[in-house]
Amino acid sequence: MADNKINIRKLEADLWESADLLRAGSKLTSSQYCMPVLALLFLRYAYSRFKMVEAELLKNRPSRGGRVMPVEASDFAAKSALYLPREAQFDYLVNLSDDQPLGEAVNHAMTLVEEQSEQLTGILPKSYTMFSDELLRELLRIFNNKTLDEIGGDVIGRIYEYFLSKFAKAVASDDGVFFTPKSLVKMLVNVLEPQQGVMLDPACGSGGMFVQTGDFVNAGGMNANTQMTFYGQEKVEYNAQLCLMNMAVHGLNGRIVSGDEANSFYHDAHNLAGKCDYVMANPPFNVDKVKAESASAAGRLPFGLPGVNAKTKEIGNANYLWISYFYAYLNDHGRAGFVMASSATDSANKDRDIREKLVLTGDVDVMVSVGNNFFYTLSLPCSLWFFDKAKRLENKNRVLFIDARNYYTVVDRTLNEWTEWQLKNLQAIVHLYRGETEKYRQLVAEYHDALDGRTLQQCEEELVAIKQAAKDAVANAVRKEKKQVEREQNERIAEAEAMLETARQREWLTSKFGFDGEYQDVLGLCKIATLSEIEEKNYSLTPGAYVGVAEVEDDGVDFHERMNEIHSELASLNKEANVLMSEIMKEWENLNTK
Repeated sequence: MADNKINIRKLEADLWESADLLRAGSKLTSSQYCMPVLALLFLRYAYSRFKMVEAELLKNRPSRGGRVMPVEASDFAAKSALYLPREAQFDYLVNLSDDQPLGEAVNHAMTLVEEQSEQLTGILPKSYTMFSDELLRELLRIFNNKTLDEIGGDVIGRIYEYFLSKFAKAVASDDGVFFTPKSLVKMLVNVLEPQQGVMLDPACGSGGMFVQTGDFVNAGGMNANTQMTFYGQEKVEYNAQLCLMNMAVHGLNGRIVSGDEANSFYHDAHNLAGKCDYVMANPPFNVDKVKAESASAAGRLPFGLPGVNAKTKEIGNANYLWISYFYAYLNDHGRAGFVMASSATDSANKDRDIREKLVLTGDVDVMVSVGNNFFYTLSLPCSLWFFDKAKRLENKNRVLFIDARNYYTVVDRTLNEWTEWQLKNLQAIVHLYRGETEKYRQLVAEYHDALDGRTLQQCEEELVAIKQAAKDAVANAVRKEKKQVEREQNERIAEAEAMLETARQREWLTSKFGFDGEYQDVLGLCKIATLSEIEEKNYSLTPGAYVGVAEVEDDGVDFHERMNEIHSELASLNKEANVLMSEIMKEWENLNTK
């Protein structure tokens, strides 16, 4: 399994690098390149699924006069797959001769696909003639990688998400709301635990909430398309197109409204107030200049309007409009989970009054503080809010606060995330709060299986031994085999490091709640607060106000010694920089004298 994971990671990185190199060599901007490239990935997915279903259909296909009956579009619809006419099939495009205009052929393929899907009508790009045939042919070749079929599963869906996240950094010019990082979405889904019913995302962006909900429902042994009904609103039509493609890549159906009628401040486009089982969203934060009269007329404000500027008749900050909407959409047993600016947990004036009314409903369920750098284009912290209108009786007048600002994994200098085990650990705290001890114990058993019974100490010792063995293997390898040996040993080290990290996460969890799972407030991490305690803090919903601050552990590093090391490293870097600058100046002088 570990090898498979490493292969997929390498595959998605290799595919992105190849595709991005092509863009860099063209005159296309990321915005021009994003949609067509994602649509090609979608077409590759549709073809892969088409071939798989076709093979399945042909197994038991009746024959007439010695000829097997041909498959039809209706056969594919019954299997939740798109029927692809020959000219829309990926291998047909890959094998077109050099003298045929490829851009026109791909445009035609996209038109043919739209004719097979009402959901995709008018969505797929038909701008491939702006690509040179050479670039387009190379892109098709890159995505024709046979490994995509060999790995199987939803690998193309995963690669689509990977490309989407990469494009998010380049395309999003302001707040990047069209792509919510996967770990935040997974946390929302894990706490809500959707099973069946109506789900709405009134700021749906590229559809990550739908995709992760679908994955969660399918992983539970159910079919997301039969169990869930997905509705979305997205003001920016470009993002809505990304959303519909994203859902199609993952085999999901949904009703997405875009444009002016999808402006959630003024429209309940699907007429869903009071009808939703689940609401999930990552709305734009701190929006201003919302017309108060129009927002009021649009309803869904059970706690009244937030602060309005008397002169302009505008709402200066729409965060509590969103919060009110999410609550108003829920039916009498609905759950909501959403991302919100961290400032909203403690904002004053009208916001504070709305928050008091909200808390007094007893339906605020869980509040989570998230640290910096979880978004692709913003470094600011945020909060995750959860409502539950059908809490168990013991929790009706209580709220679980989790401060996860110091619990994350660093991806790179500007991005943090929660790993799968960290997500499960945070979810485990929620399970204990809800009295679901058996789910906690299942996670502990999952750790045991993943570690194959190893302890943390054994994992640490194993990694040391593997690193030493790797060093010896590389040192003893003959020259022509050295790179291959290094690659193999690095993979072994990566597996051992992953195993050690798993052991550390188990230790993090069980050191706080034991192996059997007994909830307790943990200083600096979590606390269950009563409504009276929340009232004492002026109805603040900031987790840090309740969980306190954990004692800082001594990491065993000598401060003065480490500072000397840093100064030494800095001096060395400065020296290198000076040498480099001197060489650049010499080259510059040489150029000027020629």
